Amino acid sequence: MAHTTSLTADQAHARLADLTVIDVRTPGEYASGHLPGAHNIPLDHLDMALPALKIAADRGGLLVVCASGARSAQARERLAEHGIAAAGLTGGTTAWMQLGHDVHRPARTRAAWAMERQVRLAAGSLILAGLLTGRRLPAARWLSAGVAGGLVFSAVTDTCGMARILAKLPHNQPKATDLDATLAALVG
Repeated sequence: MAHTTSLTADQAHARLADLTVIDVRTPGEYASGHLPGAHNIPLDHLDMALPALKIAADRGGLLVVCASGARSAQARERLAEHGIAAAGLTGGTTAWMQLGHDVHRPARTRAAWAMERQVRLAAGSLILAGLLTGRRLPAARWLSAGVAGGLVFSAVTDTCGMARILAKLPHNQPKATDLDATLAALVG
């Protein structure tokens, strides 16, 4: 499977038993619903997982997923740089769920917000704060302008600096024991 391979949700569903699925979303997003059997290795922790991912890829097909496909594309590029072939899920878990395919959710987990929702809250709050504060301190409006410019840049480049920052918050980080268990499961 070349690193440029993409599978539709239906194709991935049909091959799920033969694939090792790696979900590169944050632990909170992963807990909100993931493909059956998926392993959570957040994009920020991908480099430390490379040896385990190489072993998993050598055993069979590797499918990398995220919410929409953008983060999984970044992950696949990084894997390809290390000679690890992986496919991506076209449309991500969003497309998977829209087609009615099964998702797994850990029991007793508080629903986490998707990264896109976290970005909308943070961006909207910062813009609103800049505008409201700007009524007394006109220079504060630059905060709103900066966030708006960042959103435009994000759309044009299909990247998101704010998501990268939010991914570093504690509720978006895996517990070391969870990541260790995931890596052990991949090589075991």
